Formats: sequence, C-alpha cells, structure tokens
Amino acid sequence: MLLSRKAEEEQKVNFELNEDEEMLKAVVERFVADRYDVERRRSYLNEEAGYSADNWSVLAELGVLAVPFSDEDGGLGLDATALSVIFQALGAGIVVEPVLESAILPGLYIAAGLAGDLRDDWVAGLISGERRVAMARQEMTLRDPALPRETTVRSNGDDVTIEGEKAYAIAGGMADGFIVSAIGEDGVEALFLIPADAEGLDTREWRLADGSFTASLTLEGVTIPASNRLAIDDADQQRIETLASLARSSEALGIMGAMFNETLEYLRTREQFGMPLGKFQAVQHRMAGQYALLEQSRALIELAVVSENSPEFAANTDGARAFIAENALELGHEMIQLHGGMGVTDELAIGQGHKRLLVLSRWPEAPLVTLDRYAGAL
Repeated sequence: MLLSRKAEEEQKVNFELNEDEEMLKAVVERFVADRYDVERRRSYLNEEAGYSADNWSVLAELGVLAVPFSDEDGGLGLDATALSVIFQALGAGIVVEPVLESAILPGLYIAAGLAGDLRDDWVAGLISGERRVAMARQEMTLRDPALPRETTVRSNGDDVTIEGEKAYAIAGGMADGFIVSAIGEDGVEALFLIPADAEGLDTREWRLADGSFTASLTLEGVTIPASNRLAIDDADQQRIETLASLARSSEALGIMGAMFNETLEYLRTREQFGMPLGKFQAVQHRMAGQYALLEQSRALIELAVVSENSPEFAANTDGARAFIAENALELGHEMIQLHGGMGVTDELAIGQGHKRLLVLSRWPEAPLVTLDRYAGAL
C-alpha cells in the first residue's frame, strides 16, 4: 500500500538542530574556546577538585547542568538530542569538569527517586552548581555477579544503617553527597542518598588514567533517615542509564573528532622527505580508514538519538557505546602513531584526549558487557 504524502513526511528523520539546540551548541563551543587549551586543561587537573571551580560555576550559569531536568525543577526540559550535542562539544574541548557524573546523572536519579523538600533542595542545588553528588555503586566484586555484594543496609526504626565499601565514586572527593547502592535484609538492592558529612563515612581519593579524580568509600555504621531511599522503578532507571551512556559516547565522539582534525592539520604542515606527510598515500589510506570509523560512530549516535521515544532507544544506545568504546581507542592509537613519539605526551591534546578515551571505553563497564546486552536485545 502506498504511503500518503503526510505519512511519508512523518517517517522522514530530521537531523537538523532546533533553535535551542543550536544555541546550546554555540554556548558550549564558546566556553571551550574561551577557557580551554592544552596548558589550561593541565592546570585544571592540578586544582584541588581535579577541575576548575570557576568553570563549574560558569557551566551552571550557562544552563549546561540543567539540560535534561524538567521546567518545574528549574531545568531546560530538553531531550537526548540536546544532551548529545552538548557532550560532543564538551568532548571536543576534552573538558575535565564532571558535568555528567557530578550533576546530571545523580540529579536525574534524585529527581525520579526522592520526594518533598529533600528532593527539591538537592535537585535545585545540582542545577545551580552549588551541590555535587557522586554515584557510588561499583564494588570490587562487581565483575562477578555470582559473588555477594558487600554493602548492606538494615532497618533501624525510622532510620537505616549502611555498612560496606564502594570501589569507585567518580569525582567523589569533593562531592556533597553520594548515591550508594546496598542490599537489604530482603535481598533486594536499593539506592540511598548519603550526605558526605555523614558519621561513619570515609573517602579516599585517587586518580584515573586521564588524570581525573575518583574516590573509594568505606561505610561503617552510616545511619541516615529511611526517607533517603530512592524509590525508583526499573523503567526510570533504565532511561537514566541510557541517557548517561549516550552522553559518554557523545563525549567520546567529540574527542575523536578533535583528535582527527588536529592530526589532519599536523599532516598538512609537517614535512618529511621534502613534502608534507599528508601527501604520502600510505598516510592518506590510514586517515581514510579512521575517517570511516569516525563517521560510523557519528551515525550510530544519530541513530540512538532519533530513537529516543521508541522501544529501541536503550538497545541503539548500547550498540553505539559498544562500537565507539572499542574504535575510539583504535582511532586514538592511529592519531598517536601519525604524530610520532610526542603524540603520547601531555603537551599535546592528542595524548590527553587518548587518555580520556581510555577511561570512557572502560567506564562504567567493559565494551563486551555492553555488546552482550545489545546482542541480547536483537
């Protein structure tokens, strides 16, 4: 049966950004241009938090931290397209501020899982940049599902008491609170918002491969109100995690594009044997192969974005993440090779970008885990 003209129009996929998305893209690109270069990025990593407190305030003022939150919460109420656009722009600058891990991801969990003044105060604080929260779910036994979780929670009247350890809490050293997972007496895992100054909570900071901070947590008799438990259903949790995965993959795509463009410019200007390196056919073929990977990655991100309101959103995002996590590292290796030995140094954005891609490719899970989940959804 032939489709009507109206039906044909409805089936067309529109990849053009709307006015709000174009504005956000321009705002973040200007932020990167004004505040980021190789030396300044290194200086930000050496600050107490591992990023710039001033930059954090600016990002909040620009509305970057507010993108996915509802209008009622003081957010911008924008969709996956805007989120992807912003993180591609942040990735292009290899921005070190933990926009996703300290604001957007925990904020979406709190908005969906808490209620009343507790919810509103924390969400408002995250959007304004006045508060930061770290997710603390990973444990040393997490790689083996057969092993029991070590962090437990037990009821204590109107309170709950949590005991255990968490291996990773990205940017946790400067967090005002943590969202911690724990196994209850009924064997069911739940999430709890724990203030950073809670008695019995100890944090230890250390650096990841890209120079950013993470923290491990020790919880010894940490007692909080039972109302700090996040009542969040599986559908909301899956959507939040899908948006977070899309943001990380979009950041990786932005880094890939920046590394490719910088290498392309280098090959046009660096001369060897009396001609630019880019004139050699072998080099051209290697760059052409990496350009194909870059465009495949971009296409997979676009597929995920346009499927946001369909049942395939999570699967398409997993597919994009599985592909990008592996191939981003290949592209990084190639860009380093084409630069020579200086490509691995922190004096070039190439080396810094590759280290960030290494972390993104392994966090929060290995690419094969994502690939298995994607294959299971087909």
